[in-house]
Amino acid sequence: MSFAPTHPESVFTYGAPQLKFGPGARHELGHDLAQLGAHRVLLVTDAGVAATGAPAEIAETLGRDGIEVVVFDRSRVEPTDASLVEAVEFARAAAPFDAVLAVGGGSSIDTAKAVDLLLTNDGELMDYVNAPVGGARAPGNPLLPLVAVPTTTGTGSESTTICVLDVVSQHVKTGISHPRLRPTLAVVDPELTITQPAGVTAASGLDILCHALESYTARPYTSYEAKRADQRVPYCGSNPVADLWCEKALALMAGSFRRAVRDGDDEAARMDVAMAATFAGLGFGNAGVHIPHANAYPIAGQVRAFRPADYPAPAGEADHGLVPHGMAVSLTAPEAFRHTFEAAPDRHVRAAELLAPGADRPDAAVDFLPGVLTDVMRDVGIPPGLGAVGFTGADVSSLAEGAMKQERLLATAPRAVTVEDVAGILHRSIELW
Repeated sequence: MSFAPTHPESVFTYGAPQLKFGPGARHELGHDLAQLGAHRVLLVTDAGVAATGAPAEIAETLGRDGIEVVVFDRSRVEPTDASLVEAVEFARAAAPFDAVLAVGGGSSIDTAKAVDLLLTNDGELMDYVNAPVGGARAPGNPLLPLVAVPTTTGTGSESTTICVLDVVSQHVKTGISHPRLRPTLAVVDPELTITQPAGVTAASGLDILCHALESYTARPYTSYEAKRADQRVPYCGSNPVADLWCEKALALMAGSFRRAVRDGDDEAARMDVAMAATFAGLGFGNAGVHIPHANAYPIAGQVRAFRPADYPAPAGEADHGLVPHGMAVSLTAPEAFRHTFEAAPDRHVRAAELLAPGADRPDAAVDFLPGVLTDVMRDVGIPPGLGAVGFTGADVSSLAEGAMKQERLLATAPRAVTVEDVAGILHRSIELW
């Protein structure tokens, strides 16, 4: 089913943070923060990243540059509403700050976004969470400058307007979305990703691929009804600028992703994957993502006992399951792209060619992208379907219900999506190979 607006949109928007990229870029943070007028900074990280010593090194350097640093190192991997509230309460008690500095993966960066939002705006966390889960309130005040320093390669959170969280009581992942959440500056230093374990590199790398693939196949911005300036949202649909970032991200991943997982010390591969993560973030942060991400949120929210290697449980949570975000996104992506193929066949074929240059095209073009993607998943050690992470056919109804709550994401799909469509994708994803 295609979209045929009466008055097609003729305008697309594009937003991005300032960007500093390259080995050693973290050593210039004192200068960067001084340019933002920062004298007292909240550094947000998590225990795992703190254990690498990188946040302490950065805090020490900033101290020598005359910037006072307060550290919050309890960000939760895959944040929950409770973990974000804990971070906000810590920040409010330690305020005031001139800026917020996030050092870590998407979980730390998203935690920093929530903290920044609630340091500068009144109300509580759920007031701002996307509808229908939360109140979908827009921040009325500008946020403090946020500098994001990613230590993983995948989420693209350093580029985007999104903060993702798990609302535990509803067993669903959702988010907060507003242009004011976009970081002011992204400092991407590939040296910080060398310590990223193979399993984390694999899962977060699938997030890169799905960001680029979903954005590239998203419904075009011209397929929406024309909007006023105050009605436009960050996810505006595929557009010529976002397409360029997605194409380049896919090309970089085609050459380097498997190498980065296989050999974490391969500096050239790490550089390419870090760049691909940033490029994909610059793409999907404007075009949007769709069905695989919508499915990923209830998958992550409803997991029971599964927990992959390289993702140790926090203290006191040994029995708490975890499907990392990038893994959760990938598990239904092949079947989701099979479903969306008819809306944009040429785009799906082109995406497969970028991801697997020189690969033989199957007789049925609809199988090309799903086949290429499952080959990558198998090669980097992603589980072979939802069944491998503990779900059965009996779970499909609940998962589909959770996915349908992701209205903001499903609105970007190139075909209108029903609960029956989602259930079919989930059923076919129980066993991918």
